[in-house]
Amino acid sequence: MRFIELTGRQLEVVINDGELHTADLDASGVGPDSIVRVNQQGDIEVRRSNKWAVIGGLLGNFEERIRETTGFDWV
Repeated sequence: MRFIELTGRQLEVVINDGELHTADLDASGVGPDSIVRVNQQGDIEVRRSNKWAVIGGLLGNFEERIRETTGFDWV
C-alpha cells in the first residue's frame, strides 16, 4: 500500500469540514508533531511506539490537498 507521511500540524491543514475535527485528533493522541500517514483510500494512521493505528479518514479531493500541503507524492 502506498502512503504519504505528514505531521499532525500538516494534517490539520489538509482536513476539510465533515472530516475529523481538532477534538478528534486530540482524542486520538495526534499532536502537532505527531507522525501520521494517509493511504490512497484516505485512511489516516498515527504512528504509535510499536505500530500504526487507524484514526479516521479523509473524503473528496484529499489527494491534491495532501500533495499541495506536504510537497510529497505517494510512496
